[in-house]
Amino acid sequence: MSRRRFDCRSLSGLLTTTPQTPMKMENFNNFYTLTSKELGRGKFAVVRQCISKSTGQEYAAKFLKKRRRGQDCRAEILHEIAVLELAGACPRVISLHEVYDNASDIILVLEYAAGGEIFNLCLPELSEVVSEKDIIRLIKQILEGVCYLHQNNIVHLDLKPQNILLSSVYPLGDIKIVDFGMSRKIGNACELREIMGTPEYLAPEILNYEPITTATDMWNVGVIAYMLLTHTSPFVGEDNQETFLNISQVNVDYSEETFASVSQLAADFIQSLLVKNPEQRPTAESCLSHSWLQQWDLGSLLHPEDASSSPPTLDHTVRASEDKTCKPSCNGTCGTQEDKENIPEDHGTVIPKRFRFDDSLANPHELVPDLLC
Repeated sequence: MSRRRFDCRSLSGLLTTTPQTPMKMENFNNFYTLTSKELGRGKFAVVRQCISKSTGQEYAAKFLKKRRRGQDCRAEILHEIAVLELAGACPRVISLHEVYDNASDIILVLEYAAGGEIFNLCLPELSEVVSEKDIIRLIKQILEGVCYLHQNNIVHLDLKPQNILLSSVYPLGDIKIVDFGMSRKIGNACELREIMGTPEYLAPEILNYEPITTATDMWNVGVIAYMLLTHTSPFVGEDNQETFLNISQVNVDYSEETFASVSQLAADFIQSLLVKNPEQRPTAESCLSHSWLQQWDLGSLLHPEDASSSPPTLDHTVRASEDKTCKPSCNGTCGTQEDKENIPEDHGTVIPKRFRFDDSLANPHELVPDLLC
């Protein structure tokens, strides 16, 4: 199938259009009260809950440093704003409310997603929280968001459970895709080959330094579906080298034990996406027509007696240890894993090995050559 590739006419795939959202120069603190709740933190940004003084509405304030590693990264931030504006009509993407510009930061005032990350639903101890029917709804919503982005020539390039939030926890709300710091515009002009992303979520073509297309996002949708359904991470190894080998060989555990409570249609859906050749992965639009996602009565797929059970309340404070995103130096890719719109924090949780996301590439060019096969 045809895949659109990066357009090099814009800086490294960055949107160069002037954002329509006014860049307010007033003091942010005159209009919003920052609460004590920190939602996310990285080397160059922090996200905090804030409350509008005029309406009392909750928002997430994302403070982005304009200079990173001594370089001006304003263009990267403006790109992120432009992408959020472009996707403003899509209910599956976090919405941008206002933008403030001060001496050192640009502040994005974003929709507040009270349900936290869907990563929390992937943890083994929470395996009974959601049914496969719930997961079908979440995956369909993720695909709707990804389809909208792809139709508008945007690839996210960092889709993972930590970058997909929920509007509420119980009842289980709707998804919101966040963190567009790594997103890029695609077109037919030329190709862009970059090593960027969180190690265990990297698609094979990124490791192999091959052209990036919309299919890269689809690999990540497959990883997300696997994690939600099996409560394990498909490719993470004891270290980055083992992780990269697992990815390059598409070493995935489809054993009967791992998929004991997963329907065959769900397994087929995952297997269609976790294939090494990007051209063989279905598009977001075609995925929405997959038989698994058309199944709403799962009683015939799993155990009829379990199909009507209500999920218990989810403790939304459960959180994985901080994961870091590896990216090249600032050249249209200044953003790092700080680009979290809403992350509930709890560093007391002990995470199993299959859920350690704390490794990152110190240097993206340190990949072992014999892994790139």
